[in-house]
Amino acid sequence: MRTLRLYSRRGCHLCERLEEELQPVVAGRARIETIDIDTDIDLKKRYGLRIPVLAAQDRELSGYPLQHEIIEQYLSGRGGDIADPQKMPNTQR
Repeated sequence: MRTLRLYSRRGCHLCERLEEELQPVVAGRARIETIDIDTDIDLKKRYGLRIPVLAAQDRELSGYPLQHEIIEQYLSGRGGDIADPQKMPNTQR
């Protein structure tokens, strides 16, 4: 089963919202590993206020709002077709 990493922090309402939206999309197809960036100084420096960030295999897939099409591509095995995350529309960077 694939693993998606959700970089977030406690009390982040956008992080909570993204995870709620993500749960039914990945049900039975992937595991969500939530990582609190405040527990790791390097993650805190990397993501800062840019959370939530959803990643897989060291590739950012989505921020908020959730990029459903990109998540579907990844989960369907077309992950190699995923666009460069820096060029993803509607993703906060």
